[in-house]
Formats: sequence, C-alpha cells, structure tokens
Amino acid sequence: MAAESFSDDPGTTTVAIVEDNSTFRQYLSELIASTPGHRCVCACASADEALEKIPAQRPDVVLMDIHLPGVSGIACTARLREKMPGIQVIMLTVYKDIQMIFQALKAGACGYVLKRADEKEILGAIAEVRAGGAPMTSQVARMVVRSFLEEPSDHSATEQLSPREMEILALVAQGRANKEVGNELHISSGTVRIHLSHIYEKLHVRCRTEAAAKYFSSQPSGRRDMAAPAL
Repeated sequence: MAAESFSDDPGTTTVAIVEDNSTFRQYLSELIASTPGHRCVCACASADEALEKIPAQRPDVVLMDIHLPGVSGIACTARLREKMPGIQVIMLTVYKDIQMIFQALKAGACGYVLKRADEKEILGAIAEVRAGGAPMTSQVARMVVRSFLEEPSDHSATEQLSPREMEILALVAQGRANKEVGNELHISSGTVRIHLSHIYEKLHVRCRTEAAAKYFSSQPSGRRDMAAPAL
C-alpha cells in the first residue's frame, strides 16, 4: 500500500521510536520533539511494546532498531506492516550488515540510517521517506539491486499493470522519489501515491523496494543487466 499521512495535522510528521538503549531512545525522542514540523508520539523499548502502542498512535514514520531483545526489529517491522500497510519504517543499525538490512527491506522497511549518523542525516532520512524515497547508501543500494537481478526472470509479474502504472514503477525502480516521478510525468505527488497503492495491491507487495524487485524480475535479461542500481 502507498504511504498515507496519519497525522491530524498534515504539516506535521509524527514519529514513533523503537530502541532498547534508553540513552539513545531519549536522544531520538528529544531530537524529534525539538524539530519543527515533527512530533514524537511514542518511544518504545521493545518490539512487544511497539506492537501494542504504535497501531494506536498511527505514526507516519517509525525509527526501528534492527537489533532488539526478544522479537527482532525485522520481525516487528513485518508485523507492523501487516497491521498498517502505509507506515514507513526506517531501520536503525550500528553497522552496515548487508544481509540484515536486506532482510529488513524484505520485511517492509523503506531504508535505514546508521546510529552514528548526525542529527541532519536522521532528519533527512525521515524527510526522504515522507517524500517517497528510500534512504540507504549507494553501496547498499547496488547490493540490493544486484540481489534482485540474480533472481529468475518473471515476465508475467507486471502484466496486470496499466501503461501509466508501468511508467511510475520504472521510475520508482530507478530510485526516484514521488515528487520526482510526478515532475517527470506532469502529475502531482499525491496522484503518484494513489497509483503506487494500486501497483502494490496488484503486485502483492508492501513497499517500493519489493515493487522494484518485481519490476526488475519482469525485465528481459539484457535490460535487467542495465537496470539502474539506485533504489
């Protein structure tokens, strides 16, 4: 499903935090609370707490620790996405564990940010997902795309999409944010979000990363090799 704004005030980005380290959790809470246009709606210390509180708060974005005690951040992300398909989850990680990040993306996360990132990078990642992007380094993007290209071709994956939906999906697969897609096709970013919700439903996926994977798998081998590594 496409991202939807859950905030009562469309100009405010509501954020939930799931982080077991109390010091870092407090830092993130204070950062969000002190940033104009942002509001921290809950700060959870575990996946169990997050699964109880976040659906009731309906935040726009979740900052999710990838390594949580008990239920992992990856499993928590998958369960939250089942309950709230439009929620945007950014994984928090101390290092670039490519396999873990890839698992998180498959679970429905839309990107990640390193815990050592500065305030500007963290807030930038939130702004990027709200604009329809997927924050990750070019190195990780290349590896993610490469893993998609290694999958067997499935030319029927996108047959049910309309020509307009295919145009949008192709641009999303190039790493374009919703606003950039809209500018390219001369439509609003809101219209792009509506088209994306239909694309996700038809392809049975939960996020733009999975949708891009479907796009790549539908391409002939020659075009798959030329796919842009920029999710």
